[in-house]
Amino acid sequence: MQLQVRIRSVGAALRFAESVLLAPGQRHARRNAWAAVCEDREHAADRRHDAEGAEGTDGADGAEGASRAAETRSVPR
Repeated sequence: MQLQVRIRSVGAALRFAESVLLAPGQRHARRNAWAAVCEDREHAADRRHDAEGAEGTDGADGAEGASRAAETRSVPR
């Protein structure tokens, strides 16, 4: 199988070379980005769950639950 590519300019040649050489790295970067998105969604779901639990409790327990929910929001990553 022979790949024939007609390159019309130096810029096109550089873009082609870049796409061939960097394709695996871009794939890896997209995979990492998607993993980060999924992790963020999990953290958001956990925060929502904690906040709902804090709202559903009565009295002193509610204050403790609210402070725990606030702590999860302020945790640096």
